[in-house]
Order: sequence, then C-alpha cells, then structure tokens
Amino acid sequence: MGLGGLHIWHLLIILGIVIVIFGTKRLKTLGSDLGGAIKGFRKAMDQDDKGAAKPDEQKRLEADAGDADFAESKDKERHT
Repeated sequence: MGLGGLHIWHLLIILGIVIVIFGTKRLKTLGSDLGGAIKGFRKAMDQDDKGAAKPDEQKRLEADAGDADFAESKDKERHT
C-alpha cells in the first residue's frame, strides 16, 4: 500500500502526466527555483535567530530596499 491508498503505479502515472503537460525543462527550472526559495528562507530564518544581519548583508538589503522605493516612486509618477 502506498500513500493514502495510492500505489506506486498511481504515482508513476501522475508523474508521467505532469511530465507530458509541463515538460522536463520547465520542471527542472521549477525545482531549482523552489530550492533557491527554500535556501533563501532558511538563510533569512538564521539571520532572524542571530539578530541583526552582518554589515555586508545589511548594506545589500538596504540597497535592495532603496531600489524598491525607487520603483514605487516611478510607478506613482506614471499614474499621476
């Protein structure tokens, strides 16, 4: 017996359908994107546990925030 009544053959058929629909290239990029997101989440959680970020990382985070503020101000200018 498999997971919740699903046998290995059911899982293989589902996997085959997913590969036919999405293709292996898209699944590969999806997997790498998901892995990167999990890695970033873990890194953020570690930084939160340690307190403040390291000075290099703090500068990078501030620069990223500045870029986001700049983009928001440009969007507001376009809509007014």
